[in-house]
Amino acid sequence: MACLATAEACDTNMSLLGTGDLRVLHPSFQIYGQCRSFSGPIVTLKVFEDNVFVRELLETRGEGRVLVIDGGGSMRCALVGGNLAQLAQNMGWAGIVLNGCIRDVDEINACDIGVRALASHPQKSNKKATGEKQVPIYVGGTLIHPGEWLYADSDGILVSRTELSV
Repeated sequence: MACLATAEACDTNMSLLGTGDLRVLHPSFQIYGQCRSFSGPIVTLKVFEDNVFVRELLETRGEGRVLVIDGGGSMRCALVGGNLAQLAQNMGWAGIVLNGCIRDVDEINACDIGVRALASHPQKSNKKATGEKQVPIYVGGTLIHPGEWLYADSDGILVSRTELSV
């Protein structure tokens, strides 16, 4: 799947930016993983300091989708580590965007997947199986719905109601 340059997408879709059909996430995400650019339809997850559902989703076939996780912006533990990033790569996920922390940065950076997160944290998360799958979430200053499209590159992250043409 060809990736769209986010700066170019903004320039050529000013009307969509004006209507809110195309949104730019706040520039608060750090870049991890080998894929600097990735895109795909969005799967959403809302959890807090618990990554059981993260693993469950990443164990399913990704088929080029992007997992967007609202981790509540927690800076107290990591929701994704090297094993989950490797699993995501193996299962065909295009990327992970996490409103929270990762760990095992060197392992994630060795994976052929795109990962965006707020920061890294060495502590692992809880295992209580609490959260919600495929619900609207608020991440990076915008409301994100399952099935919308995400585009990420070194310039930033965009969310579009529909797939943008390359």
